[in-house]
Amino acid sequence: MTMVQETPWQRVLLYANRANPYPFYAELRKTPVSRQPDGSYVISTYQEIVALLHDPRLSSDPRPKVESGQAQPQQGSIVSLDPPEHDRVRRQATWPYGPPHTPGLVAGMETGIVGLVDRQIDALRDKTRVDIVEDFAYPIPVTVICELLGVPREDEPRFKVWAEALEPGRQLDAQSPQEARQARDQRDQAFAALTQYIAALIERRRQQPGTGLLSDLAAGHGPDGPMSLAHMVDTGSLLLTAGHETTVNLITNGVLTLLRHPDVLERLRRDPELGIHLVEELLRYEPPVQVVPNRWALADIDIAGTTIPRGSNVILLVASGNRDPARFRDPERFDPDREDNEHLGFGGGIHYCFGAPLGRLEAQIALPALARRLENPRLVQDPPSYRRSATLRGPRHVLVEIDGVRD
Repeated sequence: MTMVQETPWQRVLLYANRANPYPFYAELRKTPVSRQPDGSYVISTYQEIVALLHDPRLSSDPRPKVESGQAQPQQGSIVSLDPPEHDRVRRQATWPYGPPHTPGLVAGMETGIVGLVDRQIDALRDKTRVDIVEDFAYPIPVTVICELLGVPREDEPRFKVWAEALEPGRQLDAQSPQEARQARDQRDQAFAALTQYIAALIERRRQQPGTGLLSDLAAGHGPDGPMSLAHMVDTGSLLLTAGHETTVNLITNGVLTLLRHPDVLERLRRDPELGIHLVEELLRYEPPVQVVPNRWALADIDIAGTTIPRGSNVILLVASGNRDPARFRDPERFDPDREDNEHLGFGGGIHYCFGAPLGRLEAQIALPALARRLENPRLVQDPPSYRRSATLRGPRHVLVEIDGVRD
């Protein structure tokens, strides 16, 4: 009986390798564009990933267009739309959110985030062992995104369950057709519940306007006119889930990396300003989103000596591009002093992360505060337990023992 050898990409998907997929990314970079047994194409090198992120022949929602060769009316969140619909919906979403129309919104949240972070650390005073995820990294982004959107914080237990079922890439991790079907069913049920919840909130905000992005979207201000209800629901659902999950991973990966590099942790404790460069290096070294799996070729694309046929699924390994030695010097080394650090931690092109300014700010506040205030933090288990998803990769729990909390 002939044994079929697993490809490096298939090894990345194995949960057993979730704690350290980077050796397999290095294998993949030997062939920048690699065709997989299922017909998909995996892109693993920085230059090729950047080129495709900016290539209009690569679509986020191309299946109807690939079949007909013509653009079709689209519905969905910003991440699954193509121009021109994408551009209009993104303008509508960014009008109340940030620059150029509301440039001070995120910066104006800084004082509140600082207070939130301090209160979260104060709550650790009576503990000798903490879970960085549950006790710190999760509550902060959830509270912030609820405030930003105008979502009741007390509803968090409901959408936490939905967010877990909607984790990007869970089906990629399925080990059997039955697991894949189960993941799809759970995702469909969670999506239905989440969208019904957001639709009800929007209707409430239409009747009783208040603070928050959902209320602003429902008001329909801006030069492009009001957003459709379907786009409002999809945009609100995306921001509520992705708006906290990625930042949870960024903060958690940051704490884990600092504990593995005690010299950098001590520098950050003494110099909080280091946090700005440190967060950028974290976004390169341990990005919260590792894979962009949902792209399709609208035409034949020639790249790195390979032709990707029209209609093919294209998978962009941004975490692999972030460690490409052809782009970054000594890429396997965590270096918060790194210069020329144009990483792919927030993606690129028209789908560059909508919430990047807020995610950066939260991590830049949270990590220096934790470094300054925790007494002698040390990992209980390394590597920690990870989430199932290879796409939105991050620890599920990070247990840390501490000797106390400084004022």
